[in-house]
Amino acid sequence: MILLTLTSAVALIRWPQTALTVALVLFQAAFVVCALWKAVIGIASLRRPSPAARPIEWPRYTILAALYDEAAVAPQLIANLSRIDYPAHKLEAFIVLEAHDEATLAAAQATPKPPWLKILIAPPGPQTKPRALNYALGHARGDLVTIYDAEDRPHPQQLRQAAARFVAQPRLGCLQAPLRIRASGKAGSWFLDRQFAVEYAALFEVTLPGMARLGLPFPLGGTSNHIRMTALRGAGGWDAHNVTEDADLGFRLWSLGWKLGVIDNPTWETPPGAMDRWLPQRTRWLKGYMQTWGVHTRRPNALGRRGSLSLVMTLGAAILSAAAHAPTLAWLVLAGAVWALSGVLPPLPGGSLGVLALGVIAAWMSCAVGARRAGLDYRLGDVLAAPAYWALLSLAFVHAAWRLAVEPHVWDKTPHDRDDQMPELTVVALDAGREAA
Repeated sequence: MILLTLTSAVALIRWPQTALTVALVLFQAAFVVCALWKAVIGIASLRRPSPAARPIEWPRYTILAALYDEAAVAPQLIANLSRIDYPAHKLEAFIVLEAHDEATLAAAQATPKPPWLKILIAPPGPQTKPRALNYALGHARGDLVTIYDAEDRPHPQQLRQAAARFVAQPRLGCLQAPLRIRASGKAGSWFLDRQFAVEYAALFEVTLPGMARLGLPFPLGGTSNHIRMTALRGAGGWDAHNVTEDADLGFRLWSLGWKLGVIDNPTWETPPGAMDRWLPQRTRWLKGYMQTWGVHTRRPNALGRRGSLSLVMTLGAAILSAAAHAPTLAWLVLAGAVWALSGVLPPLPGGSLGVLALGVIAAWMSCAVGARRAGLDYRLGDVLAAPAYWALLSLAFVHAAWRLAVEPHVWDKTPHDRDDQMPELTVVALDAGREAA
């Protein structure tokens, strides 16, 4: 990064016109490639994997959930986990809490729990999710492990679907379930909630299934990733210093020779909410993407050519796009304002406008397809509001870059509110008769 910055500075001083032209062409080429990438991924996502056969014997499963300052939603999470349909004698779950978080501990202890769900108290240390999860690994006895967050409501059959895939594919290291967002209904967050839900739909219903179909690694979601325990222990668990330990783990598993995939049964979540919650969460994600990019580009050969391509087109493209959204929108708004006030349209490079249109259309199409698969209504208002939402990512990018420099490992906790609008899920235990016998 230092070499690139110094080279760019020297080029701008010595050959300003040439340097700007080269930079513009490189940026245009990058965004054309990103648009073509979205098209290829979208086509690949059309074909979903065939359902795996029911295994003769279900593997042991461990559920982990690290909570901090979540007294409001801890009972809700316990109730949601209790609805999971999996053989009870093959299931264990640990809710990991901090010793000084007395409110959450009291709420969790007061809530009725199934026999297979226990509470663990993490030892004193940095209050980060990956540290708590690594501590819980010492108590886990499952062949498979999955992670849930405080606000999650997983599909009751999700573990069965994942277990069947793991049994059928011995080199499969991790499966990601889709995360689906439903509106919180809180005042002042409608715009962010809608755009956040559509953004998630594009990622989990289009991008990740497409990459899995092409046999490429991808950054995992922070929840509902199902991992083979031997793969996780071989990778050393989670990186406790990375604030997006999930994104790092996906590429680390790939570098160790494991394959990644997706399943269909979703997990429902509520969005972060208004700007005061959305911005810290997005800042943490981008900071973690920068950390993961820095870690895995130190030894790019470990990922191979396909893994490196995936790293560039996911984390690299996300970082670059976040930096470019607001300046691009400001440039268009300024040109329109000059035209409206003076009647003279400023000269606009045709190539740049073409690249911009191609990228925006590709993003809109990905959002529309993902929203339809997630059962969302993607309206014209959502389409028109998307550029404003994307521009907010540039604000998060600036925050992330600064925080990476001054507080690289500080975890920005996203608070969660209890959601009373979640619909009841009907659990159909296909093996209930056999297990009772």
